[in-house]
Amino acid sequence: MFVRLCISLCGVSLLLGSAAAHASTPRGFDVLHYDVALVPDIAHKRVTGQQTLRLRAERELRAVTLDSGALTVTAVMQADRALAFAQHDAKVQITLAEPLPTGDTASVTIRYHGEPAYGLEFAPERDEVYTIFSTSQWMPSVDAPDERATLDLSVTLPAGLLAAGTGRALPLRTLPDGRIEHRWQLETPMPGYVYGFTAGRYQEATQQHGTIGLRFLSSERSPAQLQRVFTATGGMLDFFADRAGLPYRGDYQQALVARTIGQEMAGMSLMSERYGQQMLEDPTQTALMAHEAAHQWWGNRVTCAGWEHFWLNEGMANFMTAAYLQQAQGEAAYQAQVTIWRTRLDALRAKGADHALVYAEWNAPTGDDRAVVYQKGAYVLHLLRVEMGEAAFWRGIRDYTRANDGRSVVTVDFQRAMEAAAGRSLQPFFAQWVYGVG
Repeated sequence: MFVRLCISLCGVSLLLGSAAAHASTPRGFDVLHYDVALVPDIAHKRVTGQQTLRLRAERELRAVTLDSGALTVTAVMQADRALAFAQHDAKVQITLAEPLPTGDTASVTIRYHGEPAYGLEFAPERDEVYTIFSTSQWMPSVDAPDERATLDLSVTLPAGLLAAGTGRALPLRTLPDGRIEHRWQLETPMPGYVYGFTAGRYQEATQQHGTIGLRFLSSERSPAQLQRVFTATGGMLDFFADRAGLPYRGDYQQALVARTIGQEMAGMSLMSERYGQQMLEDPTQTALMAHEAAHQWWGNRVTCAGWEHFWLNEGMANFMTAAYLQQAQGEAAYQAQVTIWRTRLDALRAKGADHALVYAEWNAPTGDDRAVVYQKGAYVLHLLRVEMGEAAFWRGIRDYTRANDGRSVVTVDFQRAMEAAAGRSLQPFFAQWVYGVG
């Protein structure tokens, strides 16, 4: 997953050995559900939306603050009462009609529009629109990864487009003017950054892999080509399910879009048309699609509690990609990945840019910071595999994943699971490689 430099994320100090080292500033409320209706204008690269969010007060609540990116909020309602609100610093603060007592729930409806510079991507030449990571650029929401909620999403589009979205697809609705309302329902609470959709004049191919329905979309590739591009998908999902100790849940969709370096979402992933062409030319180039598929477990289901622990998402997905390549293509493919990680870490050290895997804050990450999280994070997991041995390491990965399914975690949660599997303290290893600079 690509993280925009300009997104602002909360920071915290990590207290070593404390399972309560949580990475988000208390918000005072928990979002339970978002109900979002979007109308993208692809030709003019803008969007109009309305959403209702249901929340529960964790303390007496007088106001709610959401991330709103570059969106312009035009009205906020609670039942039939207009609420006061203010926007600044890419956030909207909403004053509730009455203080909400601890434990009570309330629903607030927000109307908005915008011309997002990123997050909601438009390719008018392809009649295409799709989302990339920055969910608050197309729906006011809580950006923090520890906030999980269910979602009802509808996107109204011109007739003739195909679409995929997060959650279970509901029947299409044809509107009186001929436009089509595409609808999805996400019934398992998920972090907001994995919400999303894609739509365009796609061709599609489908495949059944056991109980999993697979669907592939592209504007440029034929159905037969899509089957070739994504021929390895089912095997990837089986491999990660085995390593996680958790079966894949639901169906899985993959789409080739105009431009992206790769994006995971709940139950789907996006890659570029260029990547699809690379796969047709060289079917061994499966690392990107494996990385995004791995996130269905490590990232989506087990999520870092704050971006300061981002390596638990991205280092893990990189490492699991290499483990998949080891199984699918042999030991040399795995060792090639290890060499790439080690070489990147050596380069970071040479320029004085090495860093502990756990950050004190993640406010304006550089390319080097991302290399620490992605490449060093994966390399450290490789070293931990060597340190623990095969049986204990994979037992620890399964125990960690199963114990934290549907939860947000910090690094010490991972450490404790691996120590339990090893039957000994791993503090010297974690002190050197995770909390130190190796």
